[in-house]
Amino acid sequence: MEPTDNKITGTRKLGINGAGRIGKLTLWNHLNEGHFDAFVINTGRKVGRRVEDFIDYLVKDSTYGSLDVFLYGYSGKTCNIEIIDEEEGIFEINGIPIKVITKSRNPREIPWAKEDVRLVVECSGVFLDPTLLAEEPNGSIRGHLEAGAEKVLVSAPFKIKDTAQRMPSDSAMFVYGINHTDYDPNEHHIISAASCTTTGLAHMVKPLLENRETADIITGSMSTVHAATNNQNILDAVPKADAKDLRRSRSVFNNIILTSTGAASALENILPEISEIGFMADSVRIPVNTSSLIVLNITFNTLLDEAGEPILNRSVINEIYQKSAQGPQKGMLEFNEKQNVSSDMIGHRSAIVIEGIENHTRTGFMPVYAKSLREQGIEAHHDINIPVTHAKIFGWYDNELGSYVNFLGKLTIYVDKNML
Repeated sequence: MEPTDNKITGTRKLGINGAGRIGKLTLWNHLNEGHFDAFVINTGRKVGRRVEDFIDYLVKDSTYGSLDVFLYGYSGKTCNIEIIDEEEGIFEINGIPIKVITKSRNPREIPWAKEDVRLVVECSGVFLDPTLLAEEPNGSIRGHLEAGAEKVLVSAPFKIKDTAQRMPSDSAMFVYGINHTDYDPNEHHIISAASCTTTGLAHMVKPLLENRETADIITGSMSTVHAATNNQNILDAVPKADAKDLRRSRSVFNNIILTSTGAASALENILPEISEIGFMADSVRIPVNTSSLIVLNITFNTLLDEAGEPILNRSVINEIYQKSAQGPQKGMLEFNEKQNVSSDMIGHRSAIVIEGIENHTRTGFMPVYAKSLREQGIEAHHDINIPVTHAKIFGWYDNELGSYVNFLGKLTIYVDKNML
């Protein structure tokens, strides 16, 4: 193909800003889905000595193998790759044109309008604050809009630096399969796809909120046993000047590292019902390259049956997830009772895989004393014991390609289909 004015053509063109873990795997995902027929990737800097070096990076991956295997399995079939214009960074993969632009890191300087790109996935991990103006010297999400994009999807939760600022009305956070139908193309122009952990957690919590036996939640917490990411150090390093978490500068190869996660606050955006519950979240980083585990702890108000036994137990919890996996969350939530390990989940294309064999519950009684109630002005004549059930629920997710990039891709396609 001969490019026109150095611009690739396509009826459904996607811009990708940043070619790191999520940016590269986003391209893989959409090459597999086949919805977009052209891509423009902004790296913000030169990569290697020639376009072949960037292609070499794109088609190989230390975690997932080759693009050939991702698309075709071990059939022996390979991608057809052709360089169209070395100087302009234009090449094709299986006839799909891809252009690499390298000159600008600042979103407002990326030539999206010139490239006829209406929809951009922001994968740099840098531009997360929707309150910053496009003119921000160091760049902002809004710069993409000024540069010609009409919609921007951010592959991370929003982070508003100035806590006095409110979320702009044109910005919202969505997880596909949870609240993505709340997207309004007339109103929402900057969209966060939340995080890998929030995506898995939201799909894990949704069935509990929708079932009578588990809807009355007293409190909850989660820990994610999380794979390493690129914001950690290979070996110990000097902390940055503004570092709050000194453990992030320690070697990812050699340590289990306690750290924080914004999954609890992000979950409140996705499932507003959670804001009424005292929910906590933390993260434990471990030295594996992908696939993570959510350990969800939830305490429920429960009832007793006529025999005095709790109506909520392990079997009920597992049945709720089984029905959800076969019904409203089919293809998004999976339930199994196999004995899995983390590597079994690499590339697994569900938001969350419930490890039913390990789920368990315990019911106890919370005493409420009549004297204490009377001291608070509540009329009471007898002490009572309220049954409560605590559940521990386990869910696997591939925090890179299988879960997060897959669901980011579903949201991207949904937004594109609803472009005005």
